[in-house]
Amino acid sequence: MKSSQQVKQSFWEEGVSTKNLIYLTFPAALSAMLNNAYRVIDQYAVQWLGVDAQAAIASCTFVLIAFFAGYTIFSSGAIALVARAVGSENVPEQKRLIGSALTASLVAGIIILSASGALAPWTVKSLGLQGNLANQAETYLRWHALYCLPQAVMPTLDAIFIAYGRTKVVLFLQATASILNFLLNPVCIYMLDFGIGGSAMATGISQAIAVIMGLILLSRTRGFDSKSFRLNKDLLRIVKVGLPMCWGTLVYASVYWVLLRWVISPLGPAVNAALGIGFSVLEGFTWPVFWGFSMGIASIVGRCLGAGEIAKALQAIQLAFRLVTLFGLLASAVFWWGGEVLSGMFTNDAEVLKQAVLYAQVLAFSQLFVAYEALAEGILSGAGKTKAIFYWSAPLNILRIPCCWLFAIEYGYGAAAIWWVINVSTLLKALGKWSTVISGRWQKQAS
Repeated sequence: MKSSQQVKQSFWEEGVSTKNLIYLTFPAALSAMLNNAYRVIDQYAVQWLGVDAQAAIASCTFVLIAFFAGYTIFSSGAIALVARAVGSENVPEQKRLIGSALTASLVAGIIILSASGALAPWTVKSLGLQGNLANQAETYLRWHALYCLPQAVMPTLDAIFIAYGRTKVVLFLQATASILNFLLNPVCIYMLDFGIGGSAMATGISQAIAVIMGLILLSRTRGFDSKSFRLNKDLLRIVKVGLPMCWGTLVYASVYWVLLRWVISPLGPAVNAALGIGFSVLEGFTWPVFWGFSMGIASIVGRCLGAGEIAKALQAIQLAFRLVTLFGLLASAVFWWGGEVLSGMFTNDAEVLKQAVLYAQVLAFSQLFVAYEALAEGILSGAGKTKAIFYWSAPLNILRIPCCWLFAIEYGYGAAAIWWVINVSTLLKALGKWSTVISGRWQKQAS
């Protein structure tokens, strides 16, 4: 059996094989699935608190994605620039980039979560939540602000390890966090009687332990120096690459925020809860696989550009395209045939289950294009061409708002119309991003 170093060396000396590509990307995919698992675990754990608690978790999902957008500035910038520094074997640059990215993510987390705790009542009101549902959501956001600072640092830490091709480390950290979160949720929610706030508490504690372990492992990397753990001039480079990804993610979250307020919430708590189950549970098993390949390819593209090995990057992309096609089709099958079984594990309410199955079967038609879109984003982000991702994502995501309202509310087609609008916009986004990839402009060195 080859060691990690031997596999990495064969990757650069012998070219890209399916085996080597899977070795680099599959652990990233599994780690992404585990990273998303905290939402799945939370959704599962709070079901005995009632439908309002599940709907509160679902409603807060896109608020947390908006916070994550702020963190992606540094994780997206880090994976592109650190990977390039690794490819060119520039150790001093690696130290500066890593130190600046981690410090900035910590500062950003403090600012974002402080604002979140203070503005929790306004946030809940802006989502159109009322009564006990609003109280549950506000409680969750306040506890999240108090305990979940590690979530601000973890994406950047993961991105740094992925940039080095050390995806098994990322998998180990996320597995540790997920196991701890699964064990702590019932303790914090029910045994300590903290209710929905205990769910956020369990997430924060488990992620904190993973971050500490990750920093210890990173300290053994020659590209990391604790003395570089401060903001420096490379922060501007990181922000330049990562900011478009931040804006894109923020627009995405804001669109769902508006949809929750004006389209989804008016359709009732069952649709709200169904969205949480579908988005956090069903897509929580499929999207992370696509994201893992996206991050794996980003690492490969960045290192290949740094080493001047464009041919190997193209070879990796061709192999990855075949693999994500397979996984995209498998995801569609899971959504169509497994939606009812999987959704039934997370709710005892008949109407919520009905709406969750509808979500799954409609979204089954777009999973292949979700896979293609993720791969295209990986190629472009690894090359530092993140503006193209924003230009093809933001306008089509924003267009979802009037289209969903028109078909779901005005024309009265209900929740199904929302999910079909998402399908069509996903197809268009995938086509647009691949047009940029095929143009070859990403192969030019980014500053």
